[in-house]
Amino acid sequence: MADIKTTAPRGDDVDAQHAETVNAEILASEAKLAADAEHNMSLWQAVKTYPHAIGWSVLLSSTLIMEGYDLALLGNLYASPVFNKKFGQYNAATDDYAISAAWQSGLSNGARAGEIFGLILAGWASDRYGYKVTTIGSLVLMIAFVFVLFFAPNIKILVLGEVLCGIPWGAFQSVTPAYASEVAPVVLRPYLTTFINMCWVIGQFFAAAVNKGSVGRDDEWAYRIPFGVQWVWPVPILAGLIFAPESPWWYVRKNNRAAAKKSLLRLTSRNQPDFNVDETIAMIEHTNEMEKELKGGTTYMDCFQGTDLRRTEIVVGIWLVQTLGGQNLMGYFSYFLKQAGMDPSNSFSLSMAQYALGMVGTAGSWFLMAKVGRRKIHFSGLCAQFLLLIIVGSLSFSKDNSSVWAIGAMLIVFTFVYDFTVGPVTYSLISELSSTRLKAKTIVMARAAYNASNIFVNVMTNYQLSSTAWNWGARTAYFWAGTCLLSAIWVFFRLPEPKGRTYAELDLLFEKRTPARKFAKTHIDPYSDELNDKKLVDEKEL
Repeated sequence: MADIKTTAPRGDDVDAQHAETVNAEILASEAKLAADAEHNMSLWQAVKTYPHAIGWSVLLSSTLIMEGYDLALLGNLYASPVFNKKFGQYNAATDDYAISAAWQSGLSNGARAGEIFGLILAGWASDRYGYKVTTIGSLVLMIAFVFVLFFAPNIKILVLGEVLCGIPWGAFQSVTPAYASEVAPVVLRPYLTTFINMCWVIGQFFAAAVNKGSVGRDDEWAYRIPFGVQWVWPVPILAGLIFAPESPWWYVRKNNRAAAKKSLLRLTSRNQPDFNVDETIAMIEHTNEMEKELKGGTTYMDCFQGTDLRRTEIVVGIWLVQTLGGQNLMGYFSYFLKQAGMDPSNSFSLSMAQYALGMVGTAGSWFLMAKVGRRKIHFSGLCAQFLLLIIVGSLSFSKDNSSVWAIGAMLIVFTFVYDFTVGPVTYSLISELSSTRLKAKTIVMARAAYNASNIFVNVMTNYQLSSTAWNWGARTAYFWAGTCLLSAIWVFFRLPEPKGRTYAELDLLFEKRTPARKFAKTHIDPYSDELNDKKLVDEKEL
């Protein structure tokens, strides 16, 4: 009898359990109202409701202009005679100065190594201090490290500068997609996350423009001006970010509902009567609680446990596809054409056209994603890239001088296809397919894998193109056509469709182990935990 009394629930415990159940039901009810409101929200309604979120996300994403600028800058500087004379060695075979393939790899991979360290650091800092503080600290480091590039007396210090600059670039890579995906509703997510790709292209365009303007100089400013331009971006971005709101999702993960609500109010317009801030906070809390029940932890090890193992594999795979689809040839565009026999000035002009078309392609992808699912866009883009790489490789056998221009034209089309499909969609996919509680760490690991694979890709490309090494020329495209084909096969079987899904819906689809090719057709209700394999009303749009 005594045992029965000790195990029987006390009256106040029953009341507490009942109150907790009631609160959970209220939270789920309010969360469902917010989720339904997001599903029914048009693009124009989202723009009117979240104008400040758009502005702050764009400002934060603009930090990646610097990375796109520098990584394209290096490839373009290899076509600069003054830069080669300063940091390279004389090549008697070509009667010209050139940087060896080994040092080219050191420069490119130095930045990648720094980015890996920066990613790991940002993964810890963003969880502890938030996206805003992490980005501000990285911008301060960026301003300091550019001095090393600008005053580098030899190629060894130049490599050191690339390593140091890679640290804040790595932080920008992990913070920007996470922030963009968390401050916006479902309908705005693809636009704000893919704008990151636009920032990359803008940076690449500026790199080609600055190089074209300085390539005619015969003094040290031919390469110092391009390095010094990197001081243009950090200061105004830093001045703006001081006033930026933190992600409300980050506050919820820190159990600070009041701060989350205040942040959400700063991200939205108060003139929208249909928007309910308490219901939206309830949706964030419900998703956070559901993920805690499904997986519990928020450590790096949790990324490899349960359903998160699959999500990590997909996000990492999407980033690896970025390096294996032949996109690396775009960063070496001017150098590639110079090796094919084109004048440096003309190669820089074509580079500007290439990146300008890339910006048009990224803007065009926004209209495409409104109608077509991310999976279909990504797979189709890879197939198109494969065909273009085959064409580029085949043109290398032509003895006609016009083939050089034809190769340039094909690479420009390749850039448009990439920035119309694979490039921008990647940023949307990696931010949507990772869980909210593990988003920062998943993106960190995926981007670190991307940078590590880029070390291999850069070494291969430098040796393939360098006149001091293998000197493959345009036939290099054949190699990357093979890796592009393998990437397309992986995407077909493993990449799911997240279009139009809230984070709670995606969580449950992964929890139920829904096959990748059935994501678009599966109906899910995370508020009643029911899963039925029936088609949605908007299946054709998915």
